[in-house]
Amino acid sequence: MKLLFLCNQGQNRSKTAAQLFADRFETESAGLYNSNPVTKSPLAWADTIIVMEERHRTEIASRFPAIYLQKRILTLNIPDIFRYDQPELISLLKSRLAQLL
Repeated sequence: MKLLFLCNQGQNRSKTAAQLFADRFETESAGLYNSNPVTKSPLAWADTIIVMEERHRTEIASRFPAIYLQKRILTLNIPDIFRYDQPELISLLKSRLAQLL
């Protein structure tokens, strides 16, 4: 399964998640609000898009409506308060993803 993790900048939450689950899935990470925001290509590549906040789902729907309607998009509800590879973030990612997949 191909998973694309999305967050604000693509540097902390989504990058941690992509690396954490790379041993079980094909993973990529990206940001929505950085200097190089996600494009159609990685969205089309993914079987499932996993966003950290509900507003990320809304942003995908706004920017890429056709892809939004075709993809399974899951929201982890993890706020932007964590650093890359932070132990608390890793624990939260593991528990939230286990509930959804």
